[in-house]
Amino acid sequence: MTSTGIRLHAPAPGWAIAADVVVVGSGVAGLTAALRCEAAGLRTVVVTKARLDDGSTRWAQGGIAAALGEGDTPAQHLDDTLVAGAGLCDEEAVRILVTEGPDAVRRLIATGAHFDESTEGGLALTREGGHHRRRIAHAGGDATGAEISRALVEAVRARGMRTIENALVLDLLTDADGRTAGVTLHVMGEGQHDGVGAVHAPAVVLATGGMGQVFSATTNPSVSTGDGVALALRAGAEVSDLEFVQFHPTVLFLGPDAEGQQPLVSEAVRGEGAHLVDADGVRFMRGQHELAELAPRDIVAKGITRRMQERDAEHMYLDARHFGAEMWEHRFPTILAACRAHGIDPVTEPVPVAPAAHYASGGVRTDARGRTTVPGLYACGEVACTGVHGANRLASNSLLEGLVYAERIAADIAAGHADGTLHARVPAPLRQPAHPAHPLLPPESRLTIQRIMTDGAGVLRSADSLTRAADQLLHLHTDAREALHENGKTSEPGVDTWEATNLLCVARVLVAAAARREETRGCHWREDHADRDDTTWRRHIVVRLNPDRSLAVHTTDTPEFPPTTHGPQPAQRPQEQ
Repeated sequence: MTSTGIRLHAPAPGWAIAADVVVVGSGVAGLTAALRCEAAGLRTVVVTKARLDDGSTRWAQGGIAAALGEGDTPAQHLDDTLVAGAGLCDEEAVRILVTEGPDAVRRLIATGAHFDESTEGGLALTREGGHHRRRIAHAGGDATGAEISRALVEAVRARGMRTIENALVLDLLTDADGRTAGVTLHVMGEGQHDGVGAVHAPAVVLATGGMGQVFSATTNPSVSTGDGVALALRAGAEVSDLEFVQFHPTVLFLGPDAEGQQPLVSEAVRGEGAHLVDADGVRFMRGQHELAELAPRDIVAKGITRRMQERDAEHMYLDARHFGAEMWEHRFPTILAACRAHGIDPVTEPVPVAPAAHYASGGVRTDARGRTTVPGLYACGEVACTGVHGANRLASNSLLEGLVYAERIAADIAAGHADGTLHARVPAPLRQPAHPAHPLLPPESRLTIQRIMTDGAGVLRSADSLTRAADQLLHLHTDAREALHENGKTSEPGVDTWEATNLLCVARVLVAAAARREETRGCHWREDHADRDDTTWRRHIVVRLNPDRSLAVHTTDTPEFPPTTHGPQPAQRPQEQ
């Protein structure tokens, strides 16, 4: 793939540093990749948007899934993952995950992560939706992500690894042949590395997390604005399966006007026996799936949404009063504190819950080694589409995917340095016009995008809602273009305008893919196409960005993913949209 030539409007880099690999992101995927690269003797720089521990990983409550318990096997874990993925998982990618996963978790423990133990002394394992075995390892009751983040951050700092915090990555640097040569970034408050600069490196690992902030209500932190997906698209990479956004079924309902990050009520609460009920106390998930409240997340989210529609209600309830105070305080202290902070005591009353955007199953398309269709550019974690999740992520597979595929990326980069494939490259000159051809959106566009996406591309979708959303998103871009053409001005470069522009980019791709997929599958729910269609739609929707910012959209049969080579890619004949 060749670069689109599109870049975010930004000042020219005022400083530059050199490395063998730059890792963008500091969650479980990013820090694992960085630690493994550094251990292989590579000069590694970690770039993160806020502080090292501010990504989505630390918010993960439930745990990490792996076949670690007595009687459990990778084959059983594979089966549960394939079922949840609704026919679109790459089986080989899943096989890699479940077979390499247990040892990856053991290496995480060796790094310093402490998981909860049972009274017998082994790992305390629990169940979550879609799992037929207790295979979820957790820490601090419901603070697994925070513990994993703590352990990895401490390991990075103990090894003296170079890190750049409070840095928003802008665009990929490439050499004259289109191969990766580093990134440009904007840093706030880093002294000599303040403002726009560059990290020159022949390998770039995107581990930037998700894009939950494209919706009004999400469990994602404010930094999850789709920056990695947008960067990859501008660089010419392919994005796949972006229509499959998982809405977590049980997010604390804070009112109809609540926006931004919402408190998550972990699936592990249902795993320990909590019930979903309506205002009359009726357990409405019974009869909808053999696992009732522990069905895969898409089924539970749809069940809650249907019941809300039937009862004209804004939320349902999660009832775990039978746990008692001791279990709440020991097993779910974080959730208990969050509920009480909002005036709800789950020990004595049901918790109001509703679905909210949680996890992007799709992302930047990669092969089994985490390589994208741009030479030297890798992706792992939520920003990537490895083929593991298919149409719907199985609960607690995300932390495991971050571990396993980050290790595979580090091994591939180390091998590339050893054989000379990945060597220092000279970035091609940046050509920044006086007036950008593609303007930045004003900061207030962020809220507009979120409302458009929530109304038109949320849990419930239809041709009408998606057409309306596409038109409204296009109007935002057209308004900015017209203002640029009329007075030669665009919004001032800065974090707020760059984030809004990135959100518009990923929103347009998501809507285009959701409109193309005329069926209901996994966490993609079309009201006007209520059934799953394996004859026509057991396929992946792949999107790339054209130089004029139009979208090239094509479909490909499962489980075809990019070849494991950074040579020229087969020619595609995408349909323009």
